[in-house]
Amino acid sequence: MNEAVEDLQMRFAHQEVALEALNDTVVRQARMIDALRSELDQVKRDLRELRPSPLSGVADEPPPPHY
Repeated sequence: MNEAVEDLQMRFAHQEVALEALNDTVVRQARMIDALRSELDQVKRDLRELRPSPLSGVADEPPPPHY
């Protein structure tokens, strides 16, 4: 009986260590996801600034070179 209790205590200790490592991984990945989302939002904003607006008129564009 005493060996069984010691075995359970040892298993519990190992599970605590594994759980803590997994938690650290989840926290690190959540931070990475947040950073990547921020970068993606910035790229989207940059792309919107570079893309010509479909509402801009033809008069705003320079004439073609053959004119």
